[in-house]
Amino acid sequence: MPTLVILIILSLSFYAYFKIRFFRAKEVMYRNWVSAKSSIALGVFIVAFALNQMIVEPSKVSIIVGIVFLAVGGGSVWAGIKSYRFYLPRVAEEAQNKN
Repeated sequence: MPTLVILIILSLSFYAYFKIRFFRAKEVMYRNWVSAKSSIALGVFIVAFALNQMIVEPSKVSIIVGIVFLAVGGGSVWAGIKSYRFYLPRVAEEAQNKN
């Protein structure tokens, strides 16, 4: 599936981009917020990879591994979204206090 391959490449690119921004950031809340976004990107990568593997080669082993990857990736996306929502107002407050 070319759609999943594109999603895999994009999510891996976003993960690398957010990790670079994480290491370059100085503010604590901003770092946590960017880390949450990288967690979401990594989760999307794992989910897309699992779906692609399950579709391309549907064997018992790949289905089982795909289900495990779906659970891990879904958990990463869920935790990243919760962290993103938690840190978003704190990042805005940190930015206002900086000026």
